[in-house]
Amino acid sequence: MRDDARYSLDTTAFKLFQGVKAGCFFGVKNYIPYMSLTDKISDLITRGESETLEFKSSFGKDVIETAVAFANTRGGRIVVGVSDAGRSAGKSFGKESLRDYVNRIAVATEPSIIPDAEKYLTPAGEIIVLSITEFPLKPVATRGRCYRRSGSTTRQMTPPEIAEMHLHSTGQSMDAVIVAGKSRDDLDLDAVRNYMRRATAQGRRTFSGQDDPWQVLKKLELVKSESEITRAAILLFGKNPQSPLTQAVVHAGRLREKVHIMDNRIIEGSIIEQVEETVEFIKRNLHVRFEITGEPQRKEIWDYPLTALREAAINAICHRDYGDTADIQIKIFEEALQIWSPGFLPFNMTVEDLFNPEHTSKPRNKLVAQIFYDIGLIERYGSGIRRILDACHEADLPEPLFENFSGGFRIKFMLPARVSEKVSAEDVPLNEGINGALNGALNGALNGALNQQVLDAISRVPGIQRKELVEKLNVSERTVDRCIAELVSGGKIDRRGSKKTGGYWAL
Repeated sequence: MRDDARYSLDTTAFKLFQGVKAGCFFGVKNYIPYMSLTDKISDLITRGESETLEFKSSFGKDVIETAVAFANTRGGRIVVGVSDAGRSAGKSFGKESLRDYVNRIAVATEPSIIPDAEKYLTPAGEIIVLSITEFPLKPVATRGRCYRRSGSTTRQMTPPEIAEMHLHSTGQSMDAVIVAGKSRDDLDLDAVRNYMRRATAQGRRTFSGQDDPWQVLKKLELVKSESEITRAAILLFGKNPQSPLTQAVVHAGRLREKVHIMDNRIIEGSIIEQVEETVEFIKRNLHVRFEITGEPQRKEIWDYPLTALREAAINAICHRDYGDTADIQIKIFEEALQIWSPGFLPFNMTVEDLFNPEHTSKPRNKLVAQIFYDIGLIERYGSGIRRILDACHEADLPEPLFENFSGGFRIKFMLPARVSEKVSAEDVPLNEGINGALNGALNGALNGALNQQVLDAISRVPGIQRKELVEKLNVSERTVDRCIAELVSGGKIDRRGSKKTGGYWAL
């Protein structure tokens, strides 16, 4: 960090997380005099903006949008009077500023957000801290638009995200939606009886041969009546789940040299059936060798541990966004295997949360997840990632790459020779055919190489600017912008500081 930047942080010291908790009107706190930052707060400001902290030089509509994003995500604090780079804007706020800001946010949001507001005096000027808590009933909107936080940025939500967030905040899930035009006749009750036998054998349910499968579906809330059939019931036990849910398929393929499609299949049927058929397709397209261990049966050594691949396939099928029209895509290359499913991680969950053994499981499709658990496809909520990691460690393979990617969630398994490659031509859509695979693969290879060069440059030279990247890589500004956008989408970098006053990208 430059000396002048560090000096600005020191002279803009302010108290963020403490203050008077009484004598407020509409969330407005008493005036707080200048106080030195603790080491903890100073370190926070030095690291800059985050998912729960935003700097604004002045109050405007972008402050209201950020407040909405905080309310829709994990809550947070907006510091008005400080630039994106963490420097004081030298502001002086009037007596009515706090009340005015709180009122403007409350009036412009639906449901109304009423933040706590505090004013602080610093050696370089005054600042106002607006504290927003996560709203219990989501989504919150302003001017008909909903926003959420993604890292240190505020972005507008898509219609599917809005629908999913609302259902999640009311304790419902996307798979509980009633499918229009479906009835009892569209369900395979023999498949339900098979589920009952498997669940009983697992010891997770107790069904007798006399139990009526239709009544079982009602108790499990998979159906409401003979003409009210949930999406989960169609996916799990439908005679033809792909009508009308055409997206409920797994598109799997094996590619050689990232160009030639060697094997390709659309896996349909119920999602319970899809699990086994998907694993069988993957096995058919992997290498396997045998070790003689002295045991009666020789040991099979696959390219990747089948336990990990099976778990990844189950996660993709169980937790995907079935409101998205895209297929699950599995791509098998000579040096890598990736499984991509539509839909980012559920709201308020990050990739880092997956590695925390204490993280709370938040299944997107609660009804589907319960059935998968009953029949043993899911061992315990939230434990799948750990089993994948353990299996790869035991097989002496690198840890897979887990990331929100291109509107969905991707798990990428890599062989040791490809550990250093994080982004490659494996982003080629399978359903574009051979010509599409050729063009897409070549473009993907170039894009992946450039993305890695940009990432390496940012890693070696913290604070490097776009102009420097253009000169260093000898490419256009548009190309650099596209690479940066893909790296941001993949969660590899985020923005620090202001675009107007010399901000920069950082890991």
